[in-house]
Amino acid sequence: MPIPVVDEQSFRSEVLQSQLPVLIAFHSDRSAASKSVEPELEAVSLELEGKAHVVKVNVDRSPSIAQSLRLKNVPTFMVFMKGRPVDAQEGPLRRQQLKVMLEPFLPRAQGSILAPEMAQLLQQGQVVPVDIREAPVFNRAHLPGAISLPEDEIENRLAELHMLTGEPVLYCRGGERAKALSEKLTAQGMPVAFLEGGVLAWESEGLPLERPD
Repeated sequence: MPIPVVDEQSFRSEVLQSQLPVLIAFHSDRSAASKSVEPELEAVSLELEGKAHVVKVNVDRSPSIAQSLRLKNVPTFMVFMKGRPVDAQEGPLRRQQLKVMLEPFLPRAQGSILAPEMAQLLQQGQVVPVDIREAPVFNRAHLPGAISLPEDEIENRLAELHMLTGEPVLYCRGGERAKALSEKLTAQGMPVAFLEGGVLAWESEGLPLERPD
């Protein structure tokens, strides 16, 4: 699906009144760098569908928007939240950089912890990672200080979560299984946090894994 192009007439409804965070890509038909970021922008729009709104503004056709926001160069990316600009960066950013801009403003599930937050809490000794993947997978590589508590065993071993030295945080490979289990346990009266994006998100932040010999 093509990225919608916003002009002076639609800026208010598409950006200022949006209930979701909005990523605006300011571009120009005369800018090769603007064209180079199109695939990155489309990938972010697809990945964050329903969580963020991604639009484009052509500065040649909508100069008053660019002037009011004091744009100097293209491409420039700007995040709006609740009608206000909250972040802006210039240059041909890549997909991960665009996601980092949006991340603080995305709607988050109850109990969700982002990888950088997890790393900080882990360093402070406040949490214990709980790996719900199968034991052989855990044995190959896991988060520092993690314990293994496979998903199919955890409901019979809930007492072990209470005995940990920090708050348990469930994690899996991509985050979905841990999120579902967190929601299930929360509904049963035992709220447990989970690592958003799982091991994949942890590694994408450049954070280390323990790999036993």
